[in-house]
Amino acid sequence: MLDIVQIMELLPHRYPFLLVDKIVEMEPGKRIVGIKNVTMNEPFFQGHFPGFPVMPGVLIIEAMAQVAAILAYKAAEGDAKDKVSYFMAIDNARFRKPVKPGDTLRIEVETLFCKRGVWSVAAKAYVGETLMTEAELKATLGSK
Repeated sequence: MLDIVQIMELLPHRYPFLLVDKIVEMEPGKRIVGIKNVTMNEPFFQGHFPGFPVMPGVLIIEAMAQVAAILAYKAAEGDAKDKVSYFMAIDNARFRKPVKPGDTLRIEVETLFCKRGVWSVAAKAYVGETLMTEAELKATLGSK
């Protein structure tokens, strides 16, 4: 549904911090599915961990947040043009299995609520059918 060029038009993030490669499903304001292809040439693998590369959990959460931000931007349409998504809370985060080079991370995000500009979402990251990470995230779209 969205390729990397379209994602870069929405998100302010750039390499090495852009952690979404494509969006494959979306119901604006309700649900979105994004893909992150995890490759050995990611800069964080140099130090996390040498000899046993594992994607840092905080970056999995960030990838989930970036997918959620795309959901919010698309729901807001033109109102989000000069906005940036700011984290407000991360709740109930669970890291179930390590994400390694070669994995394709499928990030599924569902809106729990959106009230007064605050988005609350349930996010899950899978490799194949295996749940790797899950969390509830809250964010708002604020001025740049």
